[in-house]
Amino acid sequence: MSEAVRQVEGLYQAYGPALLVYLRRLAGRRELAEDLLQETFVQALRGVDRLDEVVSPRAWLFTIARNVGISALRRRRPVAALAEDVPAAEVAGADPRLERMAQAIDKLPDKLRETLELRLRHELSYEEIAAVLSIPVGTVRSRLHHAVRQLRDELAKDEDAHAT
Repeated sequence: MSEAVRQVEGLYQAYGPALLVYLRRLAGRRELAEDLLQETFVQALRGVDRLDEVVSPRAWLFTIARNVGISALRRRRPVAALAEDVPAAEVAGADPRLERMAQAIDKLPDKLRETLELRLRHELSYEEIAAVLSIPVGTVRSRLHHAVRQLRDELAKDEDAHAT
């Protein structure tokens, strides 16, 4: 086995699950996300010679995954996604605030939502998010600030509606 394959295999072990979650959110369907994950690592293998130059291998992989996902979504025709994980029943005592938070996050503009998800769900640093999105770190900070502010406003509005 070549050194390049071993490097990419190590990256897959370390970051594959997080990238699959990211691609699942981006693609909307598990099967497509799995295909995109495979393509991400094919691209990583092709560009493994650049790995020594990157500051963060995780950010490098998320950048590849994002580009692969966006390209795939541009190529395919829109189709209605079927629900894959239909819950059998709501868990007793589940916090309804979490559902409201998820709905509020879904209402955010794409740029704010993507930045927030990279930070919260995937725990990327500001610098890694900047690398993934090809934006300055200051823009990452600004987007996160605006996302949090919009979430607060949306949740406050939701609380007011439930109080009346």
